[in-house]
Amino acid sequence: MKLIVGLGNPGARYAGTRHNVGFDVVDEVARRRALAFGSSPAEALMARERGPGARLMLAKPLTFMNLSGRAVGELVRYYRFDRDDVLIVADDVNLPLGRLRARRGGSDGGHNGLRSVVDVLGTAFARLRIGVDRGDRRRDLANHVLATFDEAELETIRPAIGTAGDAVEVFVTDGIDVAMNRFNGEV
Repeated sequence: MKLIVGLGNPGARYAGTRHNVGFDVVDEVARRRALAFGSSPAEALMARERGPGARLMLAKPLTFMNLSGRAVGELVRYYRFDRDDVLIVADDVNLPLGRLRARRGGSDGGHNGLRSVVDVLGTAFARLRIGVDRGDRRRDLANHVLATFDEAELETIRPAIGTAGDAVEVFVTDGIDVAMNRFNGEV
């Protein structure tokens, strides 16, 4: 079983924002597999396959971005996931809009949600980042990531969310190395 966690902020106020791209990706995977999100034993919404051959659990922390590690840690402990079976999906302002980057491990890259996960799990977990671009450097970064995409950006980010969903599927079936080789740099 693989645990895929999309990072974001709960609530309608944050829907469609750059910071919620992780939620958008796990929503896309849930849609493809006809899975519905419901309660979980952690501070997260969860959707999971059941029965023989079940390979996937999706989660969206309800702790807000900066405390995501709390929910991730609860799920990992409760279901006894190995770190190799965890993929965290998050936005990245340091990547061009729509660019994907999968990694086996590493630092938080200045992302507060990933920092929270690193605080709980250490650095040995896979992550998939989706570029949301930095935007105007004179603009406050927090305002940028909490803003919605404009129409022109949606033409890039919508297909990128679909491609990120493909990368999640590859992670589940073939692992992070195959996902890295196939999807890094995709726009």
